[in-house]
Amino acid sequence: MRQHHTKNKGDLGILHAQLDLAKKGYGVLTPLTEHEAFDLVAYKDGRFYRVQVKYRTAKNGAIPVPFSTSWADRHGSHTLLVDKAAIDVYCVYCPDTDACYYVDPKVHSRTVLLRISVAKSGQRKRIHWARDFRDMPTTVRGVPAGSQLPLEEEPDVRQSAGPDGNPVTRP
Repeated sequence: MRQHHTKNKGDLGILHAQLDLAKKGYGVLTPLTEHEAFDLVAYKDGRFYRVQVKYRTAKNGAIPVPFSTSWADRHGSHTLLVDKAAIDVYCVYCPDTDACYYVDPKVHSRTVLLRISVAKSGQRKRIHWARDFRDMPTTVRGVPAGSQLPLEEEPDVRQSAGPDGNPVTRP
């Protein structure tokens, strides 16, 4: 059987994310499908967090975290921006540091660089140090457990759009 290299890296990232979240006291739930916008759900203190996991290697002393997905098929290369309303947090596993970093995608625009070493240019201002992203960001609100309102009416939650562009509704 032929191995799919990017799939193997993704699986490794998910395993590291599960371990790191469990060490931080989160319950970790896995969806029964690969077709959701998130890879895991973390649960702690009455809140659920939809977690998108990325495997990223460091380049030039920084870990690039683009908020897009890319693929190639017989029609060429494609890039699609991530639906930031469909996830709560990015968990980025970097094999170069053997650590997971947590980024709130709603706080950053298209890409964020998590710096692991000093820039060659000597830049010191407006740098996102990777070490500052080792825990769940305080800006991430998650979905409250046990809410009396249906998920669609919960003010803290934004729903993904269906194929017709309308919000997804549940019976």
